[in-house]
Amino acid sequence: MKKTLIILAAIFCSIILTNSCKHEEPIAIIDTTPIAGSVVNNGVCFESEILPIFQSNCAKSGCHNIGTHASDLVLDNFSNITRKYITPYNANLSKMYKVLFETGSDKMPQIPNPDLTSSQKTLIGKWINEGAKNTVNCNSNCDSSQFKFAANITPLLNTYCVGCHGGTSPSANINLSIYNGVKQQAVNGRLVGAITHAPGFSPMPQAISKLSDCQIAQVKKWVAAGALNN
Repeated sequence: MKKTLIILAAIFCSIILTNSCKHEEPIAIIDTTPIAGSVVNNGVCFESEILPIFQSNCAKSGCHNIGTHASDLVLDNFSNITRKYITPYNANLSKMYKVLFETGSDKMPQIPNPDLTSSQKTLIGKWINEGAKNTVNCNSNCDSSQFKFAANITPLLNTYCVGCHGGTSPSANINLSIYNGVKQQAVNGRLVGAITHAPGFSPMPQAISKLSDCQIAQVKKWVAAGALNN
């Protein structure tokens, strides 16, 4: 009898231990206090570098905005983005980062939305590895005297615009992920009109803060110089 009880107790403990291993990624406690000022050692600024990527590519209708909140996720601000699936100082343990490299239905963003660029994925991973901090009001690297298409305009569009105006089904059939699509909007005046919030144009980016004066100046100078593929 005693031997039987010992065996049953061992089986029960085994079941408990097995079930305890089957859980989702633990929710990390992340300090949401804004850290104002410049980032150091070439660190990543959440407000100007990470937040726009999430807002443009994730926090939109049908995905993770306040109206849809797929998978119970709203990815529109720091608190919501870091609410779960991010493990500070370890991107490889963060589901929010790992899904960027998945395939099929597990991949984010999902088709027909465009994939994030390798630079954007690297930036998100670096931000998490730095502690996923709420860095704001950081010094900007923007230089309005620099307005080359490849070096300056394309990264800006990828961050703020391509999440909607890219992929296999771009919004309003405006594809800003390719040069010809960008040039068309530059030549017809809609690109500058939208980002400057000029009367008669739909203000862009949608549901995101207006581009900085420096960023707008870069686009306007590029357009004025002939919207070259340089």
